[in-house]
Amino acid sequence: MGGAHESMEHSEHASHAAGSNKKIALLIAVIALFLALSETLGKSAQTSSIAKNVEASNLWSFFQAKTIRMTTLRTAAEQAEIQAASVQDATQRDAMIKRIDDWKKTAARYDDEPSTNEGRKQLAKRAQHAEHDRDESMAKYHHFEVASAAFQIAIGLASAAIITSMIALAWAAGLLALAGIGFTYIGLFAPHAVHLF
Repeated sequence: MGGAHESMEHSEHASHAAGSNKKIALLIAVIALFLALSETLGKSAQTSSIAKNVEASNLWSFFQAKTIRMTTLRTAAEQAEIQAASVQDATQRDAMIKRIDDWKKTAARYDDEPSTNEGRKQLAKRAQHAEHDRDESMAKYHHFEVASAAFQIAIGLASAAIITSMIALAWAAGLLALAGIGFTYIGLFAPHAVHLF
């Protein structure tokens, strides 16, 4: 009779453990879903950050090229003005003055050209905007990486809970998963709210 009672008790315990294991397995599946989401968002943010960094670098290079051209034209115009003052022939002097005016207009266009959005002022503004976007994408990336780490650790803890039957590990996994969800939320909607790096 003791054997039947013991067997029945063992069967109830195994049934209870199987029910807990199913719940923990479901927890692992949900955490894995959030892990996949945070990894995808992290990769997207990282790619965006790299693209915006390249864009900002290109715009600053274009800005520098415009600065060099503008400086060269202004220097040439200043030197030509000095030379024009000593030219006796009125026709030649008028031609030089016209050339100087053209150089000054071109130099001014290199500095500010709103029609094409490619003057130095516009290029600087565009480059700063690209840098801002880069920084925002990088902040998102860091939050998604922290979220992914929390999800991965949570999966490990939940797996250990199945093996050891320690429910405290499953609770810890659940709390870490909530922290991961929080960092994913911050990365999506307020990447500068928490400064990680």
